[in-house]
Amino acid sequence: MAYSGIGGQAVMEGVMMKNQEVYAVAVRKPDHEIIVEKKQYTGVCKNAFLKNMVFVRGIFNFIDSMVLGISCLTFSASFYEEEEEAPKPRSEKREKAEMGVTVALAVVMAVAIFMALPFYASLFFQRFFHSETLVLLAEGALRILIFVGYLLMISQMEDIRRVFMYHGAEHKCINCIEHGLDLTLENVRNSSREHKRCGTSFLFVVIIVSVIATMFIRADSRILRLLLRLAIIPLIAGVSYEFIRLAGRSENPIVNLLSKPGMLLQRLTTREPDEEMIEVGIASVEAVFDWKPYVEKLRNGK
Repeated sequence: MAYSGIGGQAVMEGVMMKNQEVYAVAVRKPDHEIIVEKKQYTGVCKNAFLKNMVFVRGIFNFIDSMVLGISCLTFSASFYEEEEEAPKPRSEKREKAEMGVTVALAVVMAVAIFMALPFYASLFFQRFFHSETLVLLAEGALRILIFVGYLLMISQMEDIRRVFMYHGAEHKCINCIEHGLDLTLENVRNSSREHKRCGTSFLFVVIIVSVIATMFIRADSRILRLLLRLAIIPLIAGVSYEFIRLAGRSENPIVNLLSKPGMLLQRLTTREPDEEMIEVGIASVEAVFDWKPYVEKLRNGK
């Protein structure tokens, strides 16, 4: 499988695809028309050196994914809001401020649920385990269980299931062209809905790396241990990004093996899309990526 450089995410009744600094959101409107919005996003960091620095670039990439993802979700949801009253116009400055608050709240909630909660819950295990290593392993196992349980829970929601179907369409479109196939309805339908560069895999790697990293954090003070865990989150994100980046460009057997757990989890966060969803995914890809010369180059072995 080749590396195309494009990536994306599912949104409400649509797909966002991004190629370098250009992205497009394709949404299936209630009247079944596909609308495509194409824009540029340069990212929160404007310094080229920092944006390409190993371990640091992953931090900015994660923030960019959050900001752009929420923006695209808001755009797609706007077509399905109840039209009780005309929306009030908002300034660009206000929109950016609201986006910043939303991203900050999302990060705080994620840290509270997947970092702080398992940490304080692990204190209960100290009653049964005298070994600090066993307590840390129990905390890590709990962190993984919370993550998997969260995915299982939201996957039962009808609206989320449809988003997961569009997530499957997104993966299938990327897999189709990265395997040298024309981006047609039939080829996309027959492509895999699992991809090594998926955000689900990234989050799973983040949790695994955090479990390994916390094994080396030893302190008598509970508050200090928690603060140290929070302090290394950017490093964990940076390391996890580098692995996902490597996995997306490598067919090394060891890398493929290490990628398997994350790809298995994608069976929870992706579903088989219908034809209309695939058409939306194709429209999103074609808005940002000229796939025909890319596929031709793959076929010629260049």
